[in-house]
Amino acid sequence: MTNDQPIEGVVFDLDGVIIESEHLWEEVWRDFSESRGRPWELSDTLAVQGMSSIEWAGYLAGHVGAPGDADMARDHCVNGLVGRIQRGEAELLPGARELVSSVSARVPIALASSAARKAIDAVLSHHDLAGLFTATVSSEEVPRGKPSPDVYLEAVARLGISPGNGLAVEDSSNGIRAAYAAGLVVVGIPNATYPPRADAAALVDHLASDHVDAREFILAQLSEGARQ
Repeated sequence: MTNDQPIEGVVFDLDGVIIESEHLWEEVWRDFSESRGRPWELSDTLAVQGMSSIEWAGYLAGHVGAPGDADMARDHCVNGLVGRIQRGEAELLPGARELVSSVSARVPIALASSAARKAIDAVLSHHDLAGLFTATVSSEEVPRGKPSPDVYLEAVARLGISPGNGLAVEDSSNGIRAAYAAGLVVVGIPNATYPPRADAAALVDHLASDHVDAREFILAQLSEGARQ
């Protein structure tokens, strides 16, 4: 670990870290694209991962040749995703509840997600996690989505800590880049289906094999900080 400052708060990504939902986003993007007669490839998914809903809606509308329909694309996809969450299709990843609960018992935690506010609130309500978070931030609430650091900088500001005293938990290339650019210690939990690129993975302070590994690493850093 390269950081010598105590960790005073932890910021979690949502999709791919707490819930298994990356594939659901891909499905709603593909559904909209194909409904307009355009295929949606894995390369398109990788291109928009980490973008705010405003950003990916613009990409999607342009992709189908209707740049004026960005709001329609956003509503279609966000509402489709929220419906799936409410039907229980966005399951918690193994070990995610234990990770979030154990860390929140030690330091304040926040959420820094590319998901729309409506989707964030639906996840936290459905899985009864809202009470654990001191702050939650959607990248649609800041100027730029990931890989820009805006959402992480806003999250640590709402926690009342400096980025150097924060730790982020991420799974994707753009999420890792955003947390790194914000100056946080970064723990990566690679998504098996959409693993981070090698250049992004090289930015993490700890590449965890799973949520148990991530939890043990983070709690060890918190204990280390308490002894300083």
